[in-house]
Amino acid sequence: MTNESARIRTPEEVYASHGAALMAEDLDGLVANFADAAVIITPAGVQHGKEGARANFTQLFTDLPNADWTMDTTLFGGDILFLEWKADSAINQAAHGVDTFVIRDGLIHAQTVRYELSPKN
Repeated sequence: MTNESARIRTPEEVYASHGAALMAEDLDGLVANFADAAVIITPAGVQHGKEGARANFTQLFTDLPNADWTMDTTLFGGDILFLEWKADSAINQAAHGVDTFVIRDGLIHAQTVRYELSPKN
């Protein structure tokens, strides 16, 4: 193992990977950023682990397929990341998305997500 492969990603690097996978609608790439014991909390309930992350993003891409994403706020406080975002797709838009992440040891250990959909006519 090289020093580079042994290095743990910073929260900023995890966010960059997460963002690239989100834009590409790459479920495997998104799931790879989550710890095995991750907790994902949404108004719909609590999901756990990589399968919970997969279910969460499957729903997001169903709600907002091929969306254009805008990040309004991106704030890091150590291992905590706070995001405010908007998304616009052919069928729905979300004007008030909010996520919080806890990123440790190069992986997402917790995420909260809330967004409100407005159907397009």
